[in-house]
Amino acid sequence: YLKISKVALAFAIIHSKPPGKSSKEYTEYLAKTVSERDFGWKWKAEVLEAEVLRLRQELLLNRISPRFCLENNTSAETLLGQESINPTSCSSQLADSGCDVCNDSAFDSLGIPSDFHQSEHNVNTSKHWLERVPPLNLSHTSKEQSVTAPVHFLQCLLEIRKLSEGGILQADFSELENDSFTICNSVSQLLDGLTVFYNSPKFPAQSFVTEGVRVLISLITDSKLSNHVLKKCFKKMEEFEKNLIQIILRNKSVNRFQAQHSVSETLGLLGRNSKLRNSLISLLLSEVRQFAEQLLQAHQVQSVYDVTRYENIFPLCMTLEQLLQNETEESNISSSDYGGEEKIKFLKNLDQIILHLSDEFPLFSIYLWRVSVLLNSGQMQ
Repeated sequence: YLKISKVALAFAIIHSKPPGKSSKEYTEYLAKTVSERDFGWKWKAEVLEAEVLRLRQELLLNRISPRFCLENNTSAETLLGQESINPTSCSSQLADSGCDVCNDSAFDSLGIPSDFHQSEHNVNTSKHWLERVPPLNLSHTSKEQSVTAPVHFLQCLLEIRKLSEGGILQADFSELENDSFTICNSVSQLLDGLTVFYNSPKFPAQSFVTEGVRVLISLITDSKLSNHVLKKCFKKMEEFEKNLIQIILRNKSVNRFQAQHSVSETLGLLGRNSKLRNSLISLLLSEVRQFAEQLLQAHQVQSVYDVTRYENIFPLCMTLEQLLQNETEESNISSSDYGGEEKIKFLKNLDQIILHLSDEFPLFSIYLWRVSVLLNSGQMQ
């Protein structure tokens, strides 16, 4: 039947082709026309799905706290007026030039406060969080919208959390359990959007990317919301971590170090969450161990090694060392648990690897030794 159909289609194309055009050219024209139509329907479906998600987000926020009204800005401002707000703020936190623009706040290159627990009490940006996002324009979508749309929803979720903690709003966060689809899709959309921009970064970092990172970190460090989010989105968060690691390793741009620094900072901030930290340490241990073994093999047979990959491994080594230091400094966490199987693999034959690489690759050998010291000190506790 399939062969007969193909032959019938071929005859139909041959008989219907316009004069002056070959059968091959006409076939390619028809295929292009059909694919364009399919793409158009796919694009419309994606836009409509995004609009459905936005409506579900509004409905979920209303279920969590009916008083939290996105439609009425005046109502939102009244709520905020009841809260004690510190008027001190930075005029441009998101477009940080690298210079100090605030008296009491320290920001890194992404514009992220150095202490998230203290920044949770700073709600000077709450007003624009409460501004309602208009329905999606069905005539076009943008990469920027893939980040800003979920960011707005998650910002509102965090704002409800703050206001409810201060006793200003009554909120029922058990609704997050009843509608896990909305929170999972929102977080997934944000992670996918950030991955796209980290793959082709522009500096200084766009404000919506910076804000996306700020919201993500605030979400996973919030004592009440993080459990809901990580329970449903843990695998997606792990996938995001793997993507960031590969972005660092595969970057071959001449001016890649600023981009790698930003991605490394994001990895370090994700590692502040104890649940994400263990998986991230395991991923980093695996990558560093595999590279060390490959470098040793190349060194032993005197073959050429990838210099770019050698340079790219150092941001991962620094991030790994930072996470291990944070882990051992937290006395309320059992340091002997982190790393798991990857920790055993990493420490196995490590002394021999360091011994053979120390002369030719002293800096990398020093990092391996420092990581091993932190791993062993955790084991002794």
